[in-house]
Amino acid sequence: MKSAARRSRFPKSVSTAIEAARDKKAFDIVVLDLRKAAGFTDFFVICTGGNPRQISAIADAVREALKQQGERPSITEGTDASAWVLLDYFNFVVHVFSRECRDFYELERLWGNAERYEFSDEQSMR
Repeated sequence: MKSAARRSRFPKSVSTAIEAARDKKAFDIVVLDLRKAAGFTDFFVICTGGNPRQISAIADAVREALKQQGERPSITEGTDASAWVLLDYFNFVVHVFSRECRDFYELERLWGNAERYEFSDEQSMR
């Protein structure tokens, strides 16, 4: 696990996604660097929302912030149930989970060989 001190290594789009999630009060934000883990994408941005409304708001904020940079997800899934919203931007994937769904799927454990960066509530990308 690494602190966010090395966050400058993230592409601008990943940093934008993190900030958009933080602006909507997402918690337990983790970035997995999958570049050396033989992943199908370079990064996972994983965060949690407290309820379906917040999960939707986080996903919408990420989509809108990245849209302003000219990026649109190739795939968006889970918006109906709002327990796990997935936004696939090819080079990175944003996962917005409910606590229960995140605990069930345990993506951080599944990709345990990836470099992990955690963001506390006080840290900012700015």
